[in-house]
Amino acid sequence: MSLSADVRRRCAAFLPDGARLRYVFPGFATTLRGPIGMAGFLVVVTDTEIVVLACGWFRRHRPVSVWSRYPRTTTLGPLELSGSMDPLCHIGSLILEVPEEFVPVIRAVDAELSPAEQFLPPDPFPDL
Repeated sequence: MSLSADVRRRCAAFLPDGARLRYVFPGFATTLRGPIGMAGFLVVVTDTEIVVLACGWFRRHRPVSVWSRYPRTTTLGPLELSGSMDPLCHIGSLILEVPEEFVPVIRAVDAELSPAEQFLPPDPFPDL
């Protein structure tokens, strides 16, 4: 399930003028300098950077500040997949639990940085 246009518009307010918003996905940090509960974040990917936005405690899709910025060359995977927990995504020192439906989004973000050959099946006739 994608995030609404309203959420994307709120995120765009924290980006530099002219930044093209490409991907947005939510995540929850269970620990930040000790246990604090479920802090909500939105990760925004533009053409030039990855911006992590902190959200309000009771409004998980309302960003209130910029938590950190990373260059667009930063990879978000590989994701840690475990049995009962949501997938874990490492962004800098932040570890986010990401809803499972956003795993393809994270993989698409990383796929844009990788050579296309990495995602193709092996050539069945390499000697031809």
